[in-house]
Amino acid sequence: MTMSMTGFGRCEDTVMGRDIIVEIKSVNHRYFEFSCRTSRGYSFLEEKLKKYINERVNRGKVDVYVSITEPEDTEVEVTLNKPLAKGYINAINMLSDEFGLENDLTVSNIMRYSDIFQIHKPPLKEEEVFECVKTVLDCALEQFLSMRENEGEKLKNDVMSRAEHILSIVSKIEKRSPVTVKEYQDRLYQKLSEILESTNIDEQRILTESAIFADKVAVDEETVRLRSHFDQMQSFFESSEPIGRKLDFIIQEMNREANTIGSKVTDSELAHKVVEIKAEIEKIREQIQNIE
Repeated sequence: MTMSMTGFGRCEDTVMGRDIIVEIKSVNHRYFEFSCRTSRGYSFLEEKLKKYINERVNRGKVDVYVSITEPEDTEVEVTLNKPLAKGYINAINMLSDEFGLENDLTVSNIMRYSDIFQIHKPPLKEEEVFECVKTVLDCALEQFLSMRENEGEKLKNDVMSRAEHILSIVSKIEKRSPVTVKEYQDRLYQKLSEILESTNIDEQRILTESAIFADKVAVDEETVRLRSHFDQMQSFFESSEPIGRKLDFIIQEMNREANTIGSKVTDSELAHKVVEIKAEIEKIREQIQNIE
């Protein structure tokens, strides 16, 4: 199964009284990179989520957002920092006496100094919270992975379509290449005839020169290896494992064979076909950068 590294999933639900929203998205990256944003006080979830998602995602830059709202009936204890409150009151009284200001100190006024209050929530049961989040995460992951799978299938089809086009060009090169040797032989015969002004040409010399030329421009080995690389690429796509890095390597090998063919051909028609092959290989290379 071919997976893209681009995906998005979102889910929200209420689990055990907690309103939970999970969003997960990813883009291309050479390795697995994870970042997470959570509601305040839930940072302990980051490592758990990273490990859980990494079991299903091998490559890509993955961003996760988790919002958690605790049940309204959650007990909260508010305590007063008496020394601090007393300090504020003494300072206000002193200000009033020192500058002759009306002292309108009331409980409502002193409450504006929120740091005199301390809010205590019951300690979170981390495993319980994680299980609640995981329920919603699984839903978001299903959407996320489904999108990566659909995108991966499109990438696979595009790559294989381009591969078939390249192989059709390779067939034309294989068919045309022997013809160039015969054309070279004819040109050589004609040139020697003009130089010697005679049709009494050393046939053995013509054959020897043609053989040397044929050896120089022979691309059989390169086209065979190029076909082998495409067969290997197809087998990669049938694998259930991540194949992005393998494809990246094999495309380098294909490009190397194309360059070698390009350096050997002397025929303009073949040269144009090599340029076309290299252009298609580059398009394949760009596509496989998106594959996990």
